[in-house]
Formats: sequence, C-alpha cells, structure tokens
Amino acid sequence: MARRNEYPRPQFVRKEWQNLNGAWQFAFDDDNIGLAEKWYRPDHPLPRRIEVPFAYQSKLSGIHDASFHDRVWYKRGFKVDAAWKGKRVLLHFGAVDYRAWVYVNGQYVGTHEGGHTPFHFDITDALTWDGEQVTVRVEDPSTDETIPRGKQFWLEKPDGIWYTPTTGIWQTVWLEAVSEARLERVKWQPDLDRGDIIAEFETTRAAAGAALEVEISFKGRAVVTDRIVIHEPYVKRAYHLMNRNIFRTSAHHDGWTWTPENPNLFDVRITLRQDGRTVDEVESYFGMRKIHTERGMVYLNNKPYYQKLVLDQGYWPDGLLTAPSDDDFRRDIELAKAMGFNGCRKHQKVEDPRFLYWADRLGFLVWGECASAPSFSAEAAARLTREWIEIVERDYSHPCIVAWVPLNESWGVPDIRSSRQQQFHSLALYSLIHSLDPTRLVVSNDGWELTKTDICAVHNYNHGRPDEPDKYEYFKASLSTKEAILRSQPGRRAIYANGFAHEGEPIMLTEFGGIAYRVSGGQGWGYTNAGSEEEFVREYRRVMEAVYASNVLHGFCYTQLTDVEQEVNGLLTYDRKPKCDPEEIRRINEMWHPSVIRE
Repeated sequence: MARRNEYPRPQFVRKEWQNLNGAWQFAFDDDNIGLAEKWYRPDHPLPRRIEVPFAYQSKLSGIHDASFHDRVWYKRGFKVDAAWKGKRVLLHFGAVDYRAWVYVNGQYVGTHEGGHTPFHFDITDALTWDGEQVTVRVEDPSTDETIPRGKQFWLEKPDGIWYTPTTGIWQTVWLEAVSEARLERVKWQPDLDRGDIIAEFETTRAAAGAALEVEISFKGRAVVTDRIVIHEPYVKRAYHLMNRNIFRTSAHHDGWTWTPENPNLFDVRITLRQDGRTVDEVESYFGMRKIHTERGMVYLNNKPYYQKLVLDQGYWPDGLLTAPSDDDFRRDIELAKAMGFNGCRKHQKVEDPRFLYWADRLGFLVWGECASAPSFSAEAAARLTREWIEIVERDYSHPCIVAWVPLNESWGVPDIRSSRQQQFHSLALYSLIHSLDPTRLVVSNDGWELTKTDICAVHNYNHGRPDEPDKYEYFKASLSTKEAILRSQPGRRAIYANGFAHEGEPIMLTEFGGIAYRVSGGQGWGYTNAGSEEEFVREYRRVMEAVYASNVLHGFCYTQLTDVEQEVNGLLTYDRKPKCDPEEIRRINEMWHPSVIRE
C-alpha cells in the first residue's frame, strides 16, 4: 500500500519527528456507543484495519466503503524515541474531517473542529515511555448542512458536480520533539517595493533571554545573518535584500524575485540558543513576490500579468482528497505547466501543504479556496469564519498563493443577491481575510453576485456546441467588452449583488469550458462533448479563441485539469493521462501573448 512519508510541514521543518501514517485499527460507530463503552481505553481493540492518511471511502485506505458512517474511531500503538526524554512531545494532525477527539493511553488530550486545517496537542504528560497508544474519535455528520463540505456529496450518492465524501483522517499524523524554549511560528511578508523581507517570529515564554540566530541564503550564498536576544515572545524584523552584492547585476529584479517563470526562493535557518546550547532549529524559505491590482489589471511584481489558470479539484481515483504520494502533487503541477498554464484555482478544497511546497518550488500561481457549506445560518457562517482564520495562518508565507476565494457561486449564501445578512457575511469574510493578510487579493464570491471584491470573477459555460454558431457568437460577444460582461447573467444570476457594482477591478473569466471527452467511452458528464482527440483539441481552440478575442479579460481559469468520478471534462483523465498531446494545449494557450496593456 502507498504511504505518505514526506515531511508534512515544508515551511517549518525540524529534524526530530516521527511519522505515524500507516496501519491503524479502525471501527465504524453507527450506533454511537463508542464513548459509553470507552473505546478509547488501551484494552479495547478496534475490529478493522485502515491505512492512514487515507479516508475509509478511498481505495488506498484498504476499506473502500462509500456509504455514510457519521462516527468513526482510529487507534494505533507507537514507541517514542528514548532520546526524546526531557523534551515536549507534540502530536500533529494535518487534517481530520470534521470533528476529532484525541486520547493518548486512554487519557483525553484535546479536540478540534474543522475539516481542512492542522492542529496539535502536547501529549508529554500522557506518555508512559514504554509503548503508547493514540485513539481518535471522529464525527462527520452527513446531514448537517452547516459544515463546510465543498464538492463532497452529502445526500444519497455522488452525482453531477458532487463527489465521494471524505470522513476522518486525510492528511499526515506525526510526532515532533521540541524544547520548552522554542520557536512557535514564523511568518514571511515580502515588501518588494522597499526590497525588504519582513519576518515575524513567535517563541514560547521559556525562550526569554535566549538568542535567535537567523541565516538567510540565496542559491547557497549567505545574504543575511542576524542575532536577536529574545525579550518578548513576539519579534519582528525587516531585512533589506535589494542592494545586496549578489543581486546588483540582476536587471529588473528578475534574478531574485518569485514568478512562475523564475521561482526564486530564499532558504532560511533559524536557530535558538540558550546558555550556549542549541535548543531549537528550524528550516524555512520564502519568495520575494508582490501581487496587486491597478488600472483594471493584475500586477505581479509591479508588472501586468495575465493569469492562465486551470481549475483543480484536488481529487485522485484511489485516494480521493488525499494524494497517493508526494510525487502526485509535483506531477499535477508539471503537467499543468506543460500545457501552458501558469497557475490553478484550487476548487472548494484547502490543499495539503505539500502541494503548495511544490507550487512554490516549481513556479505555479495558486488561488486558495475553502469548502463551502450547503446552506446559510449563523452556525454555518461561524464555522466558515473559523476555518478561514486557520487557513490564512497555515498558508500565509507561501509565495505561490496570490488570491483567496472565500465564497463560490453563492454556495452557502443562496440569497446573497438581495439578502443583506448574506451580503454582510461576504463583506465580513472579505474584510477578515484582508485584516489577516494584507499581501493578497480576495475574491468575494467567485462566479457571480459579487459584493466588495478585488477581482470581478465571472463564470460562463455558454459557449454552445460546434453546431450552435449563434450560441458561440453570443458567448464571444458577452465577453468582448466590460459593458457586455457586466450586463450578462451566464448563470442566470447578476454579476454583482444588489447594491454593489463594478469599481474598476480586473475582470477575469474564472470558470468556463468544461469540454467532456471520455477517452475510454461510456457515459460521463460535461458542459459540451467531444467524440475524439481531434475534436477535443478543436473544441478547446474554439473556446479559447473567444476568450482571447476579449478586450477586457485579464486572465482566465479553464475547467478543468482532470476528470473526477462522473465528471469527464478534464484535460487529463482521472488517473492523469493527457487526453491529447499537452503541446497541443500549450500552443493554443500561447496563441495570444499579453504584450500590451489592455485597458
């Protein structure tokens, strides 16, 4: 069976860690008797086996049961390295969908709600140092429509645009040994205009009086060395990079800034020394990148930048939300880049940090998105808000992320066009995310019924079949000018919610296409259909010609990268086989090069 053995937190790396993926005991608890019968006790085995971190619905889990089970339990034994004695031992979970209660050796250590973000507990005081056991109880109520689910189906069976759900552990579980005096987190914020990288360090209070040593290097050459004596748990520094000798020969900063074409990264080693001893050491990295809008265009590093994105659902046939291996993340990005895309919109999913790591390394823009809840209520709004706070904290320092998308197509806010309450929810998310992250763009409601937003993001699948020239001409005309786009209602919904209007923000076509081509034959779903490879390429070219004919669009996001279950509208099959020569798609994507500013 596949295992996920790579280090799970690539921007905050420590050497002393232990992977707990692999075979765990497992049980369904459909009758909700596990707590009463104290299944968390060490002497209570569970009857099944599951391969973590794959959800029980997936093939790689070893269970492969797609039916609903709202309560499940996990359990496994582990040994802690004796060399870790005298340190604190942290138990980390990359993501557990949706609520988790954690026990170690029968002792409750903590709980977490939210299916897409990491959490950890200090389990030191629960250890015996003579063989340990961790138990996890999970609840994922299938009928609760206030839970952010995204594309996970919650009714009878997957259908249309809805896919097999994920319950329980779906990202890596791991242990980490740390000192009482340690670095808790680090944030990197590039200030490209000044040539500075702004670093924020947070330590434990036990680190008071210790020295924090920071070494920044670029392609193996040291560019910054700093030493800070810790007086408070929070320290902020700005390191000037622009005038360093190593960069003076770089024209227009291209030699040291981060772009998809030149994904330059700075490596960092942070060492905490107390009384002459090294008590903590962390490796990190950052990229010098700026994203902003001006004059109706998106600018990357102060230059107009045309985004050619592809919609990426982040599902795999054998792992569902969990990639079978780290190489699968890298392969998806490489395939997308080979087809001429410079980024993706991660759709209705908070992706594993390992994907973001490869996007940083390979040069691939990412629009970060969170799963939506099926319906609106005060509880649904609160749950989505809590997840967004944790998402931004986790992913703040990744240079690849250039935009946040808190809502999509009015999912979870079905009455936003006229409901002031739902409009305020959109405005609250927009403002909250900007308050947490001043460095990125925020799209208030991708698709239509936008409120305050940094990008006017429009969805339009109405290109028609090849034998429907009138529909195609109407599609082309509806994209041709700003006025045509703003008065269109491609999803039978207005582009802006009542009381809101376009304020000069860039306009992008962020969902379109969806051409279905089922390589192996049989049934499948898409917006229009192609019956052969040649027809598939012709259809893609036809749709893209309409996009490139627009005088106002400043980027696009094509639907979609891969087939997913019954959806067969990917450029790749579900198992990542190209449906045509990737070079054919690249040539079409490069038909038009944005060499002039389009107002």
